[in-house]
Amino acid sequence: MMEILRILNSEDKVLGAKHISNELRKRGYSLGERAVRYHMRILDEKGFTEKIGHKGRIITQEGKNELNNGLIFDQVDFAYSRFQERIYNISLDLSSATGLVIANISSVNQLDAKDTIESVFEYGLAVSKNIMYTKSDDTEYIKTVCGTTIDGVFQKNGIISRPSYGGLVKVEDNTPLEFVEQIAYEKTSITPLEAFSGKGNTSILDVISSGDGVIPANFRTIPMTKQKQAKQLLSQLNDIGIGGLIKMGKPGESVLGINVPEGMIGVSIIGGITPVCAAQEDGYDLNVKLADEFVSYESMTSVKYNTRPILSNATKKASNVSFVLEKIFNLMSQVTFDYNTYEGDIITNISYVNKENLDESLEIINNLYKDYPHYFMGDKYALLDDKEGKVGIATICGLTVDGILTNNGIVSIPIYSGLLDIDKRQPRFIELISYTGSSVDPHEIFINKDMCNIATVDGNSDKILASVHSVPYIARDDALDIFDSISDIGFNFLDIGKPNQYIYNSKIDMYHFGYATAGGLNPIEKVKESDVSVDVKSIEKIMDFKYFETF
Repeated sequence: MMEILRILNSEDKVLGAKHISNELRKRGYSLGERAVRYHMRILDEKGFTEKIGHKGRIITQEGKNELNNGLIFDQVDFAYSRFQERIYNISLDLSSATGLVIANISSVNQLDAKDTIESVFEYGLAVSKNIMYTKSDDTEYIKTVCGTTIDGVFQKNGIISRPSYGGLVKVEDNTPLEFVEQIAYEKTSITPLEAFSGKGNTSILDVISSGDGVIPANFRTIPMTKQKQAKQLLSQLNDIGIGGLIKMGKPGESVLGINVPEGMIGVSIIGGITPVCAAQEDGYDLNVKLADEFVSYESMTSVKYNTRPILSNATKKASNVSFVLEKIFNLMSQVTFDYNTYEGDIITNISYVNKENLDESLEIINNLYKDYPHYFMGDKYALLDDKEGKVGIATICGLTVDGILTNNGIVSIPIYSGLLDIDKRQPRFIELISYTGSSVDPHEIFINKDMCNIATVDGNSDKILASVHSVPYIARDDALDIFDSISDIGFNFLDIGKPNQYIYNSKIDMYHFGYATAGGLNPIEKVKESDVSVDVKSIEKIMDFKYFETF
């Protein structure tokens, strides 16, 4: 049914069962007209579609909302599939500079942001010379060429191009050094560069002014047998005003710290959103949507642009990028908490507030716990002094449970970090990021992008941090005994599933069961939402449980 909603949403007009059946067949679904009509009646009943006489159905606003917030496991796979679909539909002709390219769309509230945006093009810190300004419903929009357009050109010319990561690249003395943050394109409901967009994440203007800073970039691999052809295509792209190449490696050579398999070549391209991220740095309010639509390249306007970025060749040896799961496994291995004696070391999040704000912060946290104890991983906290006039507030990290289970011979793996919507019907994840392939705890991304909403007036629109963990179902009875024991000392669980059962709307692998825990940073997020300055740090430190006190 989700695929039917996608078809209705993409065409945004009245569609009949025959047309939908044909479209489903193109997407690999064998569903006849009668079956489509059956599903459409169900969608009508749910209010997701509306029947328009005998012509067919249209998608309703409720249907669009469901498509955005519905089966998140479906969206996790769909985010990557959407990129593949976009790449396939590119029709850019290099000889005539005409055809469809993928565009990022950013809404702009202040028109003078254009000056900052266009200045970035002059330094080559963009994918293309072309840009488009449009207006709809009194809102100004800026469209820039997305870097995945290059993947589409490669693919159309027989080069397998696999977008792997989007993230941030550190630059020193105009030389790209390494990826300092990255998220894999697969298994995420939010596109990687979108996760890192926003004021405070990038420093593009610093790169322009001093040669040092952080810029958005993405990374893909291509077969080494196609390197010569890829270089020729990149040269042809330069001729029509599309550039942005940061580095193309040698076969099997790591690129900007990302390992490349034997027989493959790594290629890093500047993020197409770089100019609008610069405007965000400059204080302008923009809402960025990546790879959001197709635009005719010839219909766009050219601005002053350098196809060769101001960046020097990335020749310095980079440190291999690290992923958060590696850090997690090492911290899990240090957990010594005994579920019988309630003694030992646990994993903690430690966030810092100014000393003068400590009492206010603790009052906010205590009030939250009184009304919403299930928003907490545990009922305890600890305080740590800091040399810089701040105090650390330590909260229990949900990964402690994985460590406790592991210590008792039970494999427990954190698989997703997400944003759980507490709505009137039932809680469900509206965003999920896999721990695999991410260099940063996804909860920090949700906090930095102000995506949470803790303890609202009615409690029906809350969006809290939560994580999903997976355990082999053969160990379920033993795991439940441990869960019962640690619950007695204040550990909380949002949900514990049965074998092969969804956790809310997150899929669990066969022969496993899942459990969900509230994010240990939820109380800290509430402090932040209360306009108290706080430095958020997740999965930060191993601490002895004896230092914790009850809220």
